[in-house]
Amino acid sequence: MDDTNIIREDSGEETEPVEPKQKKTKPTTSDVWKYFTNIGKGEDGIEREKCTGCKIAIFKVGTTPKGTNYGTSHLRRHKEVCPMLKFHNLGHMFINQEGKLQSRKVDQQIQREMLAEAIIKHNLSYSFVEYDGIRNWINYISPDVVMPCRNTEVADIRKMYIREKEKLKQELAKISNRVCLASDCWTSSTSEGYICLTAQFVDENWRLNCKILNFCRMYPPHTGVEMAAVIYDCLKEWNIEKKVFSITLDNATANDSLQTILKGHLNLQNSLVCDGEFFHVRCSAHILNLIVQEGLKAAIDSLIAIRESVKHVRGSDGRMQKFEQCVKQVGIETNLGLRLDVVTRWNSTYLMLESALPYEKVFSSLHLHDRNYTHYPTFDQWRRAEKICEVLEPFHEITNLISGSSYPNFMQIWRIECMLKEKLNNEDKVIKDMASKMHEKFEKYWKQYSVVLAFGAILDPRMKLQFLSFCYSKLDSISTQKKISLVKNKLYELFDHYTNKQNVVSASSTIRTTPSEARRKPKGFKVFNPTSVDNALQIPEFEASMEEEINMINKNNTLVHVPSPPHKKVFGIRWVFKIKLNSDSTHHKYKARLVVEGIHNIMELLFMKPLH
Repeated sequence: MDDTNIIREDSGEETEPVEPKQKKTKPTTSDVWKYFTNIGKGEDGIEREKCTGCKIAIFKVGTTPKGTNYGTSHLRRHKEVCPMLKFHNLGHMFINQEGKLQSRKVDQQIQREMLAEAIIKHNLSYSFVEYDGIRNWINYISPDVVMPCRNTEVADIRKMYIREKEKLKQELAKISNRVCLASDCWTSSTSEGYICLTAQFVDENWRLNCKILNFCRMYPPHTGVEMAAVIYDCLKEWNIEKKVFSITLDNATANDSLQTILKGHLNLQNSLVCDGEFFHVRCSAHILNLIVQEGLKAAIDSLIAIRESVKHVRGSDGRMQKFEQCVKQVGIETNLGLRLDVVTRWNSTYLMLESALPYEKVFSSLHLHDRNYTHYPTFDQWRRAEKICEVLEPFHEITNLISGSSYPNFMQIWRIECMLKEKLNNEDKVIKDMASKMHEKFEKYWKQYSVVLAFGAILDPRMKLQFLSFCYSKLDSISTQKKISLVKNKLYELFDHYTNKQNVVSASSTIRTTPSEARRKPKGFKVFNPTSVDNALQIPEFEASMEEEINMINKNNTLVHVPSPPHKKVFGIRWVFKIKLNSDSTHHKYKARLVVEGIHNIMELLFMKPLH
């Protein structure tokens, strides 16, 4: 029986022939089809495509007689060499530097990297690349751009992260100085713990860098032991476990345990400066928060009326309109709006007071027009709010500096202590109690300040050690000398650490260098000069130069022994050592000279006048 002609025996009628089902055509997805037009089948029954550029080239496409597929490789090859395809669309052309029309060829690798950077910079989701509107827009701008899928974009960003991480590793390996760390651990709104480790360092170009080394989940328990293990593993991963100078942490019990354990691990490798004397630094922003929160406890009752007044006005649109009408009636010209504070953020309390104080007369007018307004502050409460705002202002300024690109320095902390001591004698009992609690908290954490901050003041050419002494004397003249001695001893200890480290390298490299080896030193070879007599005596050339210097002094009667005059300052003497080099960086001469020490500048002439 023929399958196509079926005769129904019961009716004797012949049915229509049934055509076999056509195989569903797979949609074309390659971008190469945009440059070719289908012209139908040829005599052999195979589909043909014509180039839309040259209008001449015709190619077979689709399924071959043997059942295989022609593919699109031959079409792509023609697309790359066809001269008309490059210039037939003026929308895809631009004028080059020679003033000629040139096709705008898109580098797919570059556009994918730029897309990955945009997603990272603007915090976009990975599915951004699959939005239909975005794809249509890109296709309209340039059909040559191939938008990657979401998984491809994830892989691109991962590659970029690995590449940038390797660059940072190499940069950290090149620097000869040390790295300061900062770490924080917190719990998100979804009750998931996270830990972040940040590194600050000065690169080879003397630029201060701040880089996040690690940001990851911190699984419970959040104890000092567990956090120390995470940070130590991170330091080993970045190969900086021997370059750490300090770590800044919040004032939490777990963090105290963390720094103790981590310092013990690093000290086992002798990788810390002065056995970790300057390793732990308490977070200045957190200390400021603790100090201010302690002071606000004494002034909380004085702020209730102002806080409730701001809350009343911001409670509805109708009240805001009445308040604006009162502003126009009083005639206050200010664009500062009312701000409502948050109990857990002390700086919001300062911002609330700062915004409410200019509207004192407006609140008085509102009290007459709005019967529901019952928390009107009294005259004394407004005056006390002004004083509280004055106390909080320096804390707010320093917090903004710490939160920005700047860092706390000795002058800022000294200014806060001076202000608190002044407020301790305030006539207002609330302000006095507030300053007393804040000063007590200040003494707990910053009694000696941070020694590292004092180092910064000494190394600052505008301040020096004399200015540090001047600041201490303004606070307490009795303990000034004790504080200065402490800072000087710590600074000398730090200086000796770096000096000894440098001298070990200098002595070993210089002693082992023979004249023949010295002549082979490459140009630009760095030579370290001895900084002490003990190191110089290890080098025979310097020892001979010292003997020569002593003989010349005795021969010329340069030094004459006389009694010390009364009430006169006696200058000291010291040795200065210098290796002179030839033009080809070879050693020319070892010089040792006995010189007279200089005198220090007078502090009053340098610092007293600019301060007033």
